[in-house]
Amino acid sequence: MHLSGWLYILALFSILLFLVLNMGLWQHFLGFLFPKESEVIYPRADLFTLLREHVRLVFVSSTAAVAVGVGAALFVTRPFGKAFLPIVNDLSSLAQTIPPVAVLALAVPFIGFGFKPTVLALFLYSILPVLRNTISGIESISPNLIEAAFGMGMKRSQILVKVELPLAIKVIMAGIRTSVVINVGTATAGAVVGAGGFGAPIISGLVRENPAFVLEGAISAAILAFVLDQTLAKFEQSLFRG
Repeated sequence: MHLSGWLYILALFSILLFLVLNMGLWQHFLGFLFPKESEVIYPRADLFTLLREHVRLVFVSSTAAVAVGVGAALFVTRPFGKAFLPIVNDLSSLAQTIPPVAVLALAVPFIGFGFKPTVLALFLYSILPVLRNTISGIESISPNLIEAAFGMGMKRSQILVKVELPLAIKVIMAGIRTSVVINVGTATAGAVVGAGGFGAPIISGLVRENPAFVLEGAISAAILAFVLDQTLAKFEQSLFRG
């Protein structure tokens, strides 16, 4: 990635930190929009704490989705795993059709409140883009290239690392980018079961009928989604230049 790309990402994260640390700015902004509200800032946690909670949810669930999604895609695109391709596709599609809130409701009795059920729901909901894009990227590679690699004496593992993954990485990255952005928005539902994050002021605002709280959480989540999306987009562009 060029220096300008890194500077752009650094600027985005600096703006994000400035916004979550400058509570006075939020006080004036939300107070101006909602002058009739006696309380416009979510009182139970500052935005930096909510940011850390939200990023933790997104990072853990997205990492798991990428690991399992890419791993499953590699398995079903190998000769010994092709028979499982329809099953894996059906299961991943089914996982995304189940609303995250429903997963939370079903998971809480078994694994409790908070972090764990939220990560499970996010993982199930975000694995499909990674899986589908990895499969599409690998299957789009010309069989002639694979045969040529075999003709050069490469083993299957070498072909995977030196031919298939480098050619499919751009498509895989697009799926990862989609998955992460989905998770940032969906993670707000975790506040329903006490996972924290930017969903906490949103849920509190809905319960207390305080639009200032709702907007505080919604804007923060939107900014985080934009920053992460742009960061991954810059990285994706660097792959295209490569």
